[in-house]
Amino acid sequence: MRAAGAALPCSLMTARNNITTSLASRIGLGTVQFGTDYGVSNTAGQVPAPEVAAILRSAHAAGIRVLDTAAGYGTAEEVLGAALAPDQDFAIVTKALPLSHGLEEVERRARRSLDLLRRAPADAILIHAARDLAGSEGPRLWALLERLRDEGLYRRIGISAYFGDGPLELARRYRPDLMQLPFSILDQRLRQNGELALLKKLGIEIHVRSVFLQGLLFMDSGQLPARLAHAGPALAATQARIKQAGLRPIEAAIGFVLAHDDVDIAIVGVTSRDELAQIVSASATRLPDFDWRACAIDDPVTLTPSFW
Repeated sequence: MRAAGAALPCSLMTARNNITTSLASRIGLGTVQFGTDYGVSNTAGQVPAPEVAAILRSAHAAGIRVLDTAAGYGTAEEVLGAALAPDQDFAIVTKALPLSHGLEEVERRARRSLDLLRRAPADAILIHAARDLAGSEGPRLWALLERLRDEGLYRRIGISAYFGDGPLELARRYRPDLMQLPFSILDQRLRQNGELALLKKLGIEIHVRSVFLQGLLFMDSGQLPARLAHAGPALAATQARIKQAGLRPIEAAIGFVLAHDDVDIAIVGVTSRDELAQIVSASATRLPDFDWRACAIDDPVTLTPSFW
C-alpha cells in the first residue's frame, strides 16, 4: 500500500492533464439541493425547477453521467423525474429510507422512488443509514435490497456510510456493488488508514461525497456558524496552504479527489449552472506537488455534517 505521504504520484499528476470531458465523466451530480434547502454555505435555497432542468442539460453536455439522490432529499426524486429529458442517459443512484420507518415502508418507498424518477430500472439503491445494517434487522434490510435487485428494479445495491460506521467491515460482511463515502482534501481519513484502497481491492465501486464539505472549504472563518467556529483556525490554515500552492480552493478540492484512482465518482452539489461550470473547469487544473496531507483537518465534528 502506498504511504499517505505529501505528494501525489507522478502518474496521477500526468492523468490530471487529460481533457475536461473525460474528467467530468468521473463527476456525479448530487441533487439534495433540488429537493430541499440544504448546505451550510447555501444562501440560494432550493433550486427552482427551471434551473434544475438547465443544470441537467449542462451536466449531460459536459459528460457527467451519474445523478445521486435519495428518498430523504425532500422532493428531489420528483423534481428529477419531471426535469429529466428522454435522451439524457444518466445513471441514477438513490437511497432507501432509514429502517426506523419500518421494513415494509422502506420497501414501499423504494418502489415509489422509481415512479417518481420515471426511470426503471434505476442504476442503484443504497442503504442511507449504514448503522441500520449493524442491528439485528440488518440482514433482513440487506435481503430486501437484494430482492429489489433480483426483480430488476435496480441494477446494483450498495451502502452510504460515514467514517465512523466502519465501511470496510460493512463491505466485507455485505459485499455491496458500490459504496458512497466521505472523502475530501479536508477529510483524508479513509486514505490515511488505507481503507479506501482496500475497499477498491474488494471490487467495490467507490463514490465519494462531501468533496467541498457543503462549501465549508470556501467560507471565511467569520462566516462559520457558531457550532463550527472552533474549526476556523484549521480551515484558515488549509486555505492559506492552497493559496500558497497557486490554487483556488475549488481547484484543490476537486483535483485532489479525482487524482485518486480508487475514486470512481466524485459527487458534487450545485445550485446553478455557473457553479457546475466552475467545477468542471476546475477539474482540469494542473495540480502542483505539495503537502496535500497537511491540508487535512483532524476533527470528527467538522468532518461530519450530521453533527452540525
